[in-house]
This record gives sequence, structure tokens and C-alpha cells, in this order.
Amino acid sequence: MTATRTIEIFSAGCPACEAAVAQIREIACPSCEVTVLDMKAPGVAERAAALGIGSVPAVVIDGKLADCCAGRRPDMDVLRAAGLGRPST
Repeated sequence: MTATRTIEIFSAGCPACEAAVAQIREIACPSCEVTVLDMKAPGVAERAAALGIGSVPAVVIDGKLADCCAGRRPDMDVLRAAGLGRPST
């Protein structure tokens, strides 16, 4: 018997998320169990935060955030350097 691989896609329902869901479903093997989690649903955002998800779409495979989805959070220092918080001149 083949073990099931659990694929969780954290989504906000935006076009980029929907495209990622379609691509992942296309690539998924018959033993992959793909679940789409709506970030607006109760408890999903808290679980996403606990997994280290900073933006969507994000993919968790067998309980581990995929490397491609890690570390994507706004960097306040970079945004400040780009002008955030200062009036335009």
C-alpha cells in the first residue's frame, strides 16, 4: 500500500493562489491528498502563522512549509529604505 502524501495549499482565493492550486493539482500524484485552506476561514490564519507562512499562496507538504514558500514577509527595513514612512519629494 502506498502512503499518502499530504499537500496543503494556503490560499486567499486571489488569481495567483488559484493558478498555484491548479498547477499543484496538475502535478500531484494519485497518492497526494491536496487540500486548499482558505485564509479567511476560522483558525486557518493562526495555523499558517504557526507554520511560518508570511504570504500566500503557500504550500505545506507532509506538515513542513516548502522552501519556496518560506521567508516571504515584508521586510520593514527594505520598505523604509524605499521611502515608506516618508513624504514624497
